Amino acid sequence: MPDAPSSLAHDVRRALGRVLDPEIRKPITDLDMVGEVSVGPDGLATVVVKLTIVGCPAADTIERDVRAATLGVSGVSGADIRVSVMTREERQALTERLRGAGGVRVMPFGPDSLTRVIAVTSGKGGVGKSTLTANLAVALAAGGLRVGIVDADVYGFSIPGILGLVSEGVAQKPTRVDEMILPPVGFGVKVISIGMFVDDNAAVAWRGPMLHRTIQQFLTDVYFGDLDILLLDLPPGTGDVAISVGQLLPHAEVLVVTTPQPAAADVAERSGVVARQTGQRIVGVIENMAGLPQPDGSLLEVFGSGGGAEVARRLSAGQAPDARVELLASIPLSVGLRAGGDVGMPIVLSDPSDPAAAAILAVARRLASRGRGLAGRSLGVTPV
Repeated sequence: MPDAPSSLAHDVRRALGRVLDPEIRKPITDLDMVGEVSVGPDGLATVVVKLTIVGCPAADTIERDVRAATLGVSGVSGADIRVSVMTREERQALTERLRGAGGVRVMPFGPDSLTRVIAVTSGKGGVGKSTLTANLAVALAAGGLRVGIVDADVYGFSIPGILGLVSEGVAQKPTRVDEMILPPVGFGVKVISIGMFVDDNAAVAWRGPMLHRTIQQFLTDVYFGDLDILLLDLPPGTGDVAISVGQLLPHAEVLVVTTPQPAAADVAERSGVVARQTGQRIVGVIENMAGLPQPDGSLLEVFGSGGGAEVARRLSAGQAPDARVELLASIPLSVGLRAGGDVGMPIVLSDPSDPAAAAILAVARRLASRGRGLAGRSLGVTPV
């Protein structure tokens, strides 16, 4: 049949519509990353793929997926994948397609956004806040949600390592497409961190204005796409970053992490109070390191008990019923949780039956089930 090669080329292009760009998470055909597609009489398919930039870190993955999709088309006997790079004009068109007309940089997580923004905070360091943030994000993503993390703990960044985005001590770099930053993806979660921009684990010694600009750039220049939930891993305490997040995202929800001992509970309460002062709503308290399960079934309370419940009680005092704060979970001490963070394998995936993993998964289900209401937001609809 004379039109068989043309028909096969159409089938190949349609199959390529199922290939996603690993960073943008959209079909490469929708991103105009597929050029000429042809199939010869012998069934050999030739596909031109246009990467966003020279040295694109996703190049091998895209080429592999394109080859597999092409060879999966009935009637194709072979695949010749020719990789090229977008022109400047094509990159500009891509940026405009992703960001809207003119490619104008705007912060997409404002009050009218459908993305739930949850800032994870603690009064003091060492309570496992980053480990909980990463595992919560992975659990939410595994449940089918589109999730991103901003590692706002500028001085103590650790999210890339926990999510396996560090190799030989070097964090995976984001891809820059002109002025747009595409975040790396770990276990289905899009991640941006200052650790991806510093060399050799260098220390970051910045003051308030620089910290504010960094958080603002992460929220504006990084293309996360359409997210259901954006988690922010805040540094401990009530300093510059917490204030900046309150200014930039006053509608965000706040998740307070503490440990059982009274000293941690006292300072955790302060972080919740500061969040409220900026207009943010506290979504709940998580008590981490709540005890070590023993072989006989008992719980060894290494750090005492009751801190999480006390923080929730204090933050609920004097509040209206709809502003009361719940203790969402008490996460037991877990060697597997710690080890998973060290090797970049979240325990919610590697061992979901672990008591700590089970507790985190339960929190993820509760957060996912709440959704975000439409009250007070513009729906872009004019009544007739």
